[in-house]
Amino acid sequence: MPRTKLRRLESLSSFPNVLEKPQTIKGRWRADYFKNENPITLELACGKGEYTIELARRFPNWNFIGVDIKGARLWRGAKRAMELNLHNAAFLRIKIDNIIDYFAEREVDEIWLTFPDPFPKSTRGNRRLTSPKYLELYRRILKPGGVVHLKTDNPVLYFYTLKVLQTEGMVHLALADLYSTQNDDPILAIQTTYEKKFLAEGVAIKYLKFSLK
Repeated sequence: MPRTKLRRLESLSSFPNVLEKPQTIKGRWRADYFKNENPITLELACGKGEYTIELARRFPNWNFIGVDIKGARLWRGAKRAMELNLHNAAFLRIKIDNIIDYFAEREVDEIWLTFPDPFPKSTRGNRRLTSPKYLELYRRILKPGGVVHLKTDNPVLYFYTLKVLQTEGMVHLALADLYSTQNDDPILAIQTTYEKKFLAEGVAIKYLKFSLK
């Protein structure tokens, strides 16, 4: 393992805005961590937490949690959040498969999936973060009416998700080419490093907003 990555992993536990497999946080995020009653948004497979950070910066009266298992990436996001003094941004280092161990029923208001691994081979479809397996986990922690946002460059993941939602959820907005459509929502204009790279290559960015049945 490269020394820089190793140092980041070793220092991660000292970051006050990073929780690694916390044992008593389920159902207590507002009371014990954020010390407020504001809504909670998760960014799952957040990487460097670019959406988490930008949303926290724009919406100080809302709580944001970036979730990822890769500590070196979380280190970047957590460090940036501290530099910006974002007290409404936290990072949770866990596997998304275990999400219900760390959030209670109806504890979460909103979920973002920003450029998750599309697992394009059909044999690995159950690993996609919009597969029925994962949607069931989200359903258990989302409040009634809570929404999920998906941004992806991958048409396989986009159309797969639309198909799954025919039985699993309700689509509120589906854009096969986000930036070719006039849209006044400034949240959708936030761009991750991956997104900027794809746009520079002429790749269409796809977006879905949906709720679960």
